[in-house]
Parts: sequence; structure tokens; C-alpha cells
Amino acid sequence: MTNYKLLALDMDGTLLNELSEISKENAKWIQKALDAGVTVSFSTGRGFESALPFAEQLGLTTPMITVNGGEVWARPHLLHKRTEMSPVYVKRLHELALRHPEVWFWAYTTVGIYNKERWFEPGQDYDSFHWLKFGYYTEDDGAREAILAETQSWEAFEITNSSPHNIELNPLGVSKATALRELCGLLGIEMSQVIAAGDSLNDIAAIREAGLGVAMGNAQQVVKEAADVVTLTNDEHGVAEIIKTYIFGGVM
Repeated sequence: MTNYKLLALDMDGTLLNELSEISKENAKWIQKALDAGVTVSFSTGRGFESALPFAEQLGLTTPMITVNGGEVWARPHLLHKRTEMSPVYVKRLHELALRHPEVWFWAYTTVGIYNKERWFEPGQDYDSFHWLKFGYYTEDDGAREAILAETQSWEAFEITNSSPHNIELNPLGVSKATALRELCGLLGIEMSQVIAAGDSLNDIAAIREAGLGVAMGNAQQVVKEAADVVTLTNDEHGVAEIIKTYIFGGVM
């Protein structure tokens, strides 16, 4: 056994395979880690409602980080901290999206997700909601680069992605790393006792600050370069491999 006390797992591209499933091998080794006293926590760009079924599948009653650190849950359904995005910025981000009709967009609120096909009703306005995160998706590199350049110029966001084709925006200072530091305070441990695993830009801050930062074999190249180690892909039960190697020292 090692001194790692918290395993923080990204979901899509990390814990979940390409069918968005938790493999039996990953589930088995997560249970072994839990049985050994290690806290296993989701650290995801997903919202709470989307992450919850997977936590229930694994029987997790541990903390959760959702919407890239915008929410920190002490355990499922018990919110510890939430950081909202200003409706003023959401309006600007939405208007920017509408200038690029080829781009799909979405926005998380505390009560659900709005997107290009389902925006809020007339009679409501941006101030009617508690916003958490905004995102864009396009395979048009030019459009994505234009949106990235404009949003960067506002100097108001943490800008990451969860795939090479999207852009995700959280309020400045909100990241999986800041959320992990919050969890460490809750758990009474140090960041040096954390393993953080992921595959995309929204994982880089956590990977860099954790005691052990792990990039998946399928991770974006810049994530691999930021990590301490690279493991197997999400389709090769990479999470199980992390637990075997770095929590149990490969002895089981």
C-alpha cells in the first residue's frame, strides 16, 4: 500500500470506456481501493445529475467534483461549495455562439442544461438562472479558434476542454485543482496524497497539482506531457491499472 488517500477520477475518457460504461475490471479495483480505505471521488466536467447514476452504480458515498470544479459535493446530494458564473457573461457567451451558427453550444445551470436546441423560454432572462458552465462544440477548427481567441481576450474564465473539438468555460479560478484542494481540506489530507487521473485539458490543473498526476493512454498529448505518468487507455481498464500499480504497488 502507498500513502495515497484520495483517487480523483475524471469520467469521460478516463473511468468510462468509449461506450460510456464502467468496465467490470475498473469497478472491481475501485472497490478494492475503497476497502483499503482510499477515498475514490469523481472529478468531472459533467453535472451532478449526469454523474450520479455512475456513483450509485459503484455504491460511492464519497465526495464528488462536478462541472469542472464548479460544484464540490461532500457526498452525493450534500453540496459543500458552488461557484456560479455571472449571467452577464453567459449572455455574452450565448451571443457569441449565435454569431457562429455552425457551432453547437450548451450551458449548465443548477437545475439543468440548456443548449442550442433547447434554450430558455421567452419571458425568462439570463438572471432567472444560476449558471455554472458554458461550452461550445464544433469540428470547424476556424470557428473554434475564433471563439477561443475572443473568450480568452475577456480574461474572465478558466478555459479548458473535455475533447479536442470543444471549449469549456468556468468562472476564473474554478478548476478541478481548486476543487481538489477543497476536498483535501474536507478530508484532512494533503494534495501530495492525491492521485488525479484524466485525459483532457480540464484535467491538467489537477494532474499538475496532485501528488501523482496520471494521463490516460488516450489522453490529449498536452495532458500526457503535464502528467507524472501515463497509464493504459480508458478502453484498456486504465483506472484499474492505476489502482493496481500506484495504490497497491502491483503486489496483488
